[in-house]
Amino acid sequence: MGLDDLTNKAKDLLGDNADKVEEGIDKVAELVDDKTGHKHTDKIDQTADKLKDVLGGLTGNDDKA
Repeated sequence: MGLDDLTNKAKDLLGDNADKVEEGIDKVAELVDDKTGHKHTDKIDQTADKLKDVLGGLTGNDDKA
C-alpha cells in the first residue's frame, strides 16, 4: 500500500466520519478553553474553525466552495 493509497483511505475515513471529527474538534477546543481560564477563547475558536475548514477541504465538503 503506497502513500497515495493511505492518503485516500484517510480522506475516505474522514469523509465518512466528518461530523464526529468536528464534534471532537469542538470538545478539544472547549477543554483547552476551560484549561486556559477562557483567556484565549477567540484564538481557540479561530483555530477550531480553521481545523474544520481543513477537514472540509480534505473531504471535499468545503462549504466555502
